[in-house]
Amino acid sequence: MKKIGVLSDTHGYLPKEIYEFFKDVDFIIHAGDIGSEEVLDELQAFKKTIAVYGNIDDFGVVIRTEKVENIEVEGLKIMVTHIGGYPNKYERGIKELIELHRPNIFIAGHSHILKVMNDPKYSLLHINPGAAGRQGIHKISTLVRFKIDSEPKDLEILEFNK
Repeated sequence: MKKIGVLSDTHGYLPKEIYEFFKDVDFIIHAGDIGSEEVLDELQAFKKTIAVYGNIDDFGVVIRTEKVENIEVEGLKIMVTHIGGYPNKYERGIKELIELHRPNIFIAGHSHILKVMNDPKYSLLHINPGAAGRQGIHKISTLVRFKIDSEPKDLEILEFNK
């Protein structure tokens, strides 16, 4: 069984809440708009981190990350990108990547709106962790964590003032 922490849209600010909420996770997934190499360095110093770049990330972050990450955890495929959309409204090109890689879990950020939903068409769980940083339209910052033990389970959300 693996425990995973998920966040997105830090925009150069890493909230202190991650240290307690993610203290027992095996690794962290950052779904883009990291905002600075310093945030990426701090996350990587804290826990193993898989990160993708977002539309506000500069060259320093972009060369250290990918646009899309495909990983396997406990036999489940996870696809991560920043601008991905959500079931029935995937961004251009994402539907084709989902059809190609057939992930069990699809994680995308960008909207600053926390969203967890099943996609029956592609038999996957979609997770948008909302936004953890201070910049953006969101009123409340959010973090997500869950376990994988042959299936995703025990998903938890932390909400806090930005």
